[in-house]
Amino acid sequence: MKRSVCVPVLAAVAMFAATAFAHHSFTATYDEDALVEIEGRIVQFMFRNPHSWVHVMAPDEDGEVHRWGVEWGGAGQLGRQGVSRSSLRPGDVVVITGNPGRNPADHRIRMRTLLRTEDGYGWGQQGEDFD
Repeated sequence: MKRSVCVPVLAAVAMFAATAFAHHSFTATYDEDALVEIEGRIVQFMFRNPHSWVHVMAPDEDGEVHRWGVEWGGAGQLGRQGVSRSSLRPGDVVVITGNPGRNPADHRIRMRTLLRTEDGYGWGQQGEDFD
């Protein structure tokens, strides 16, 4: 094979491998057999791909307040479901249910439902998926 053809082919293979490796397994990260609920104030909403994130200051089961990282669907998918960059704002009080992270010290959740208490805005159903 000529060198001029080999280099682009190897570059394409390397990019594909990096992309495939970057997408994590939800089962490895989250306990999909468990469900938790938090209520607190949004401090940051990151509407982006491949997954959006909602960061919430909320108490744990012992009453100690932590910053929770809540992983959500990608911007494209959420946009098709009516969610936009301006749907959530810092200061909004929300109730979120989801699958907890496997390491409790991470205070991480995979979003299943969201309810903004002020006006009843909500998203999600039990069993909805965003892979």
